Amino acid sequence: MRSGALVFPAEGLLGYRLERVDTIGSTSDACIERAKAGEPDGLAILARVQTKARGSRGRDWSAPLGNLMLSVLLRPLDAVEGAGAGQWALLAGLALVEALAEFDIAPALLTLKWPNDVLRDEAKLAGVLIDAAMTTDGTMDWLVIGVGANLAVAPPVEGRRVATIASHEGTPPTADSVAVRFLDRIAHWRDRLAENGFAPIRAAWLSHAHPIGTPVTIRQGDRTRAGIFAGLSPEGALLLLADGEIHAISTGDVLMGQGG
Repeated sequence: MRSGALVFPAEGLLGYRLERVDTIGSTSDACIERAKAGEPDGLAILARVQTKARGSRGRDWSAPLGNLMLSVLLRPLDAVEGAGAGQWALLAGLALVEALAEFDIAPALLTLKWPNDVLRDEAKLAGVLIDAAMTTDGTMDWLVIGVGANLAVAPPVEGRRVATIASHEGTPPTADSVAVRFLDRIAHWRDRLAENGFAPIRAAWLSHAHPIGTPVTIRQGDRTRAGIFAGLSPEGALLLLADGEIHAISTGDVLMGQGG
């Protein structure tokens, strides 16, 4: 049941429209449906419960009550926001880690793992899912950013350590409060992207990531490749130092001794 829409005030959130729903299949699927129907930029849907939540690479995503379940519909302007979907995933992860850090008692424990995870003390806390569609002339028609974060409950994930946020008050922050801060940070980084391109986002993302020189393994289907994290390319690909060469990785899972 939809509980109505809230139009944010102008302080950093002008143009975003937050709709809160009690139960929904998938907030991202709902945003995609609205995008195809012509919904303009700035729709955000926040759910209390999702029954068909999706994770990255087709994985299931458990979405229990009390956690963050939010998707945002954007229509990037290629002339000023010409990032690809992969760069938008990094922008969204940066916005998410900054939003969560404001509610965690130990924000230094929150880190980014390429391409779409937020970790707390090296355990998965949150993730980003990107859906996008292109126009016939090759420009981006719409982009949906889906985010999920363990605020109250950390559902088990096979082969992974998981975590919840540790708040100052000892009780989890509300999904609503985290959603508002996330949208504020999305607005901030969209402005930076339009004004200065992807370079400031890349630099800020690296400042929240595991250090350059960290041993990592990249899993691509049935293939794995071990090496050293060497940063991000100007386009946002992961740079892997392996066998004396730098390899740019555009897709894959990063393993850091935690199985995923």
